[in-house]
Amino acid sequence: MPVVDPRGVSEETIHLELNDNGVAVDLPVPSNGRDQVQEVPYRPVEFRDNDLPSALERAATWLRQTQEWLGEAVDVISVHLDYDDTKGSPYFNLKLLCNEEDLAGVPKVRREHGER
Repeated sequence: MPVVDPRGVSEETIHLELNDNGVAVDLPVPSNGRDQVQEVPYRPVEFRDNDLPSALERAATWLRQTQEWLGEAVDVISVHLDYDDTKGSPYFNLKLLCNEEDLAGVPKVRREHGER
């Protein structure tokens, strides 16, 4: 691990506006009521539907909106596709496992404060 020069470290405290789940309050939310940003540690963003192309399209739309909001590509750790054959549940369960700092808006706040 590289040693950091303490002269380059700022004493400024940066305040992040997060909701109860630790996600930035102005993060774009998935548009369908069946889609959601889930809990920690790896922050799956879930898109559920009986039609897989529809779930994929909503995931792509959300990624584009979030990338625009964040000002850089969202760090998607992995994509997980599962199914739920429980009666009355959407069949496909698509999860994008996203970097927690990206969903909290850390890169955006750093840029706004002139940090890298």
